[in-house]
Amino acid sequence: MTDSSIKDRGAELLRLHQDTQLLTVVNVWDVISAKAVAGVAGTTALATASHSIAASRGYEDGENIPVDEMIEECRRIVAATSLPVSADLEGGYGDPAGTIRKAIGVGVVGANLEDQMRPLTEAAANVEAIMKVASDEGIDFVLNARTDAFVKAGDRDPADVLADAIARGRAYLDAGAPVVFVPGRLDEAQVSALVEALGPQRLTLIGIPGIPPLARLEELGVARVSYGPMSQRVALTALQELVEAVHAGGGVPATMRTLN
Repeated sequence: MTDSSIKDRGAELLRLHQDTQLLTVVNVWDVISAKAVAGVAGTTALATASHSIAASRGYEDGENIPVDEMIEECRRIVAATSLPVSADLEGGYGDPAGTIRKAIGVGVVGANLEDQMRPLTEAAANVEAIMKVASDEGIDFVLNARTDAFVKAGDRDPADVLADAIARGRAYLDAGAPVVFVPGRLDEAQVSALVEALGPQRLTLIGIPGIPPLARLEELGVARVSYGPMSQRVALTALQELVEAVHAGGGVPATMRTLN
């Protein structure tokens, strides 16, 4: 991939996040899943799922996969598509800025980075260091700076959790991140509060059951919705359902598509 094509993909991914039309990305984990998703009309960008890549290679989620294996799978996915690719790189595998530099080196133009509820000054410093790497590489890099405030909320007061997410999100935006990722089963009031605090087209969410409908999220000013490991789970569910049908005397469903 040429430097100009990487820059073009980065600029396009940033534009997609800044557009008032909600960006939806159904996450992928290998070349064939990337080709299947990219082949659906309306798909404008791809995003990997770290959980899914790790699982496909026999690792538990949580930075158990060696970073070079994760980057290699991202490289294969980037090479298989002309669409911009954002990579889920967990917490950065002990070296967030260095990991992002490796990812950019294989053509990745965006990334999720978990704060894992590190001290805010440390987490914001990681964001700043990553954006400096992107600047040094001369690309528009869409860092989707993730706060785990809701994911790790436990039994904390929801109002305190929301306030924490807002404070962390603002700090990451101030450190240069273009968007902030707040995963969790958020209701409309929480989403509205986050958009009001962070600004329109600055918030990204995960598409899990219980969040507001996509059309409503677009109206509220959400930038992006992604699906993490859910896409792989849907695929694996279809595989198990085929096995169950065969065991019951059936076979391949009539709705099967020849995608490879």
